[in-house]
Formats: sequence, structure tokens, C-alpha cells
Amino acid sequence: MRILLLVSAFNGLTQRVWCSLKEQGHDVGVELAPTFDSAAAMTRAVERADPDLVLCPFLKHRVPSSVYDRWPTVVVHPGPVGDRGPSSLDHAIRDGREQWGVTALSAVEELDAGPVWATSVFDMPSGPVSKSALYNSRVADAAMACVDEVIRKVADGEEPALAETWPQVVTDVGELPLLRRADFRLDWSRPAAELERLVAAADGAPGAPAEVDGRSVCLFDAVASPEHTGEAPGTVVGRHFDAVAVACGQGTLWVGYAAELGARRGPKLPATQVIDAGRAPFRPVPDALAETTYVRDGAVGTLTIRSYNGAMHTEQCRRLTTAVEKALTEDTRVLVVRGTEHAFSNGIHLGAIDAAVDPATEAWENICAIDELCLAVASAEQLTVAAFTANAGAGGVMAGLCADVTLARDGVVLNPYYDMGIFGSELHTWSVPARVGARRASRLLQGKLPVSAAEAARIGLVDGVGPREWGEFEDWLSSTAQGYAEPETLAAMLTARAERRATDRPLTSYQTIELAEMARDFFDDRNGFSAQRRAFLRKSPADATPEKLRFATPRA
Repeated sequence: MRILLLVSAFNGLTQRVWCSLKEQGHDVGVELAPTFDSAAAMTRAVERADPDLVLCPFLKHRVPSSVYDRWPTVVVHPGPVGDRGPSSLDHAIRDGREQWGVTALSAVEELDAGPVWATSVFDMPSGPVSKSALYNSRVADAAMACVDEVIRKVADGEEPALAETWPQVVTDVGELPLLRRADFRLDWSRPAAELERLVAAADGAPGAPAEVDGRSVCLFDAVASPEHTGEAPGTVVGRHFDAVAVACGQGTLWVGYAAELGARRGPKLPATQVIDAGRAPFRPVPDALAETTYVRDGAVGTLTIRSYNGAMHTEQCRRLTTAVEKALTEDTRVLVVRGTEHAFSNGIHLGAIDAAVDPATEAWENICAIDELCLAVASAEQLTVAAFTANAGAGGVMAGLCADVTLARDGVVLNPYYDMGIFGSELHTWSVPARVGARRASRLLQGKLPVSAAEAARIGLVDGVGPREWGEFEDWLSSTAQGYAEPETLAAMLTARAERRATDRPLTSYQTIELAEMARDFFDDRNGFSAQRRAFLRKSPADATPEKLRFATPRA
């Protein structure tokens, strides 16, 4: 089937749909809606593609009737049957819904009101979960189920059903209003648990506004703690690395990220870079906000790393390197380095770099720090296992490939290349060719296209893929790591590694060459890193859809 993805951005969900459809053998092209200045321009682009189906897994723009009247057009809406409006997930999280869903509908004049092709309902997490985390996990999984059902029905010649005739599993839904930043304003006299839910619902955008020490800020990545210090609500009462604790009417709210609020919102940065917490005492952070946790099970040690949205700034990379080095001193035979259910890594922290007084120097410090983390994993005496628990990109992918064994969770999408006008580092000139060969490594790095976990395993980029369901994946990862720790298996793998290392150059030689290239990218800005970084952080729309995403062949 010839399928056009008409989307507002080539985001994680769009990439997952793109990978899945291509792997099923469909002819898939992409058009980015923000690049069109009129309905007529959008229509002309669809006309040039002339697809069998227009599919919109992530679309904030209105589809004109000149498109949906001529081509079957299906919009994937992040809400159950009957739900309508642009803030569906915000409402679901803020209101503490127990169930939510995703629905695939035909595009019509009235938004989210078309006939239903498919729907998938899921249980909401028991505690507050950030909007981005929910979107990239349960919402994305439900969306994939809907897409598969739509493709089946279109192929079989079936038609959608009127929404009124579709059973409503999730009740008390309807058209909900757009929620703006003011709707998430924090009142520090309220309980911390209530404020945690508000911050989670406003995650990403628009953010939860608040006053802290007389300054207007926007807060993200928050976790409530029952601890109450007796200080007045709104007082900064603690700090821990990047996080800041603020007293509430009941309990304490720990905040991991913040942004200044002025005429426009500033960049999202570690909270201690935005909120003055210098006089606050150092306190233990809640487990849910801990940067690392380490668990030992016999011969296997597991280090879980946590980074907000996958970005890792300089000091964080240094702390993670220390955590890896400490874990390697344990009397274990296998070290597993994994992300959380919702994040792995995307490499260096573009926001922290952009906000620095000297961005080029900060970028240099950041890349050197993440390189040391990669070297710690790659040069370990123990067998090392990296697990892509969630989507990863750029240096985050390369960091995972530095381990002896790299595993992935089903449904994860990897972007194993560098963009932003940089050559890249993280030992990628060693790890990628060693896994897939020089020719395929060049295609991955130059092609700059996403790769599913299944495809990564097929080409040898990763060594295995575990279940999608989080609990099942954790059990599978633990069992797999214990298998590697079996004496005969471990001896054979360590022997093979020693033989490879004996015939290869020192890892630092790869690092030296990569850093020489990165120095030119950062300090000479030879490929426009500064401008591309700013455009990315400000979410500037692309001028046109990249040709690599369009249909490879014209309509036959």
C-alpha cells in the first residue's frame, strides 16, 4: 500500500509508525504540515504523492477538505472515542483518569469528530506520569495498535463506523477546552501530590508556572515527597545535584527542571541553574528523581541512569561516569547499564550548551565528559551490557553501543547518527563499524534515518530485543544478564573480546580523532552547529520536508 504520513513533526511516534509500515513492505512517504503556507499547498503535495491512504499519527494542523474528500485520511487522536480537543492528555493526567485511550478517525471538517476506524484503551499509571512519558509509552503503544487496525481495514475494503455507534469504554468524555499555561499555575499552599500532578500534565508544553523566591519560573519534572520541613509554602528547603525542593501546604515538591518566565519562556534547564538554592541544605532526593540507582543480584550489577528527556549535561555525565566506575569496583562479573522506562539518552545537553555564557566551550566540556562515560563502559574488565529501554538518538545511541552487549526493548526507535552540524564522538567511529561493517555504518551515519529495534537486531546494531511491556522487559533483561554471567558463557565472551581488542587500535585513538573534528565544529562552527542548535531548541519549523522522507518513487 502507498501510505503518506502527513504530520506536524517527524517525532518519536511518527518514526515508529514509519519504521513499522516500511518493515511490513508498504511504500511510505512523509510530508511535514508546517512547511505549507496554505491549504492549497498542502493539497498539491498530497496530489503529487497520490497515496492510497493519508495517515496522520501526529498532526496539530487542520487537514483541508480538498485532501480528505479525495483520499482516505485518518487522524490518530490521543483520546478515547468521544473525546475531542487539543489538550486531551493534559486533561487526562490533571484529572487523574484511571483509563484513557487512542482513537483513529476519518478527517472531517469538525476536529476529532469523524467516523471511527479503530480505538485502543489503556489503564493509566497508578501515580502521576509526565505527559511526554505517557505519550511515548502507553499512548504510542495504543496508537500503533490503531494504525495496524486501520491498515488491515483499508486493505480489506472495510469502512469506519460512526462514533455514536461505537461502544464507549471510557465514559464521561466530550469536547474539552484548550488548556493554557495559566491553567497549571502552582499554588504552594496546596498539597505537594496535587502540584506534582499539575506539573506532570503540563510537561513539555506549556509548563507549570510558579513563583519561587520572587521569580517567575516554569517547572517540569517534579516528584512529591511527604516530608514536611515546617517552612512557609513556596520556600526552597533543599537541593540535590540538579533538583530543588520547595515546601508546600502538605509535603515537599522536588523539581528537576525549570525555565525562566519573562516575555517568553526561557530554555528548560536543571532546576539549580534557574532557581537559587545555594543556601538550602543538601537533602536526599526521592527515588523517582534519583539520577542513578544500583542493584546487585549475585554476579550481575544493574545501574539505572535517569535523564530528563534523555539530555545529559556536563556535570551529569561526570557523575554518571563516577557511578559506572564505582559499580565496576563491585565483585560482579556482568554490569548492566540501562535507562528508565521512559528515557535512555540522546547525548549532550543542547539546552545547557545554548544557555551557557560560552556555548562552544560548554559544548566541548560536555562532549569530553560523555566520552569519558563511554570509555568507562567500553574499557571495563567485566562484561558490560547496555539496554535501550526507550528511544535514543545521536550520542545516546553511540554510548549504548560501547558496551560488549547491547540490547533493546521492542518498540524502541534508534537514531544512530549525528545532526546539528557536528561530526560526533562517543567512540562511534569504532563501535558502529565493528557491529555492522564499514559500509553499513557509513549508510547509517550519512542516511540519517531512524531504525527500529527489530531492524537494529537484524543488521547487528544490537544483539537482542526484549518484550515491550515494561515488567516483562525487566524480567527478560535480568534473566538475559544472568545467562551471560554463567561461567562458560562469560569465559567465551571475554576471550572473544580480548582477541578483538588485541588486534584493534587503542580506544583513545578513536576518541582523539573524533574530538579533533568536534573541536572544529564547536569552536569554528564550520557546519552551522550554533544556528541548527538554536533552531532545534526553539522548535523552528523546517523550510521543506527533507527529500529522504518523501516517497522514493513516483506513483506508477
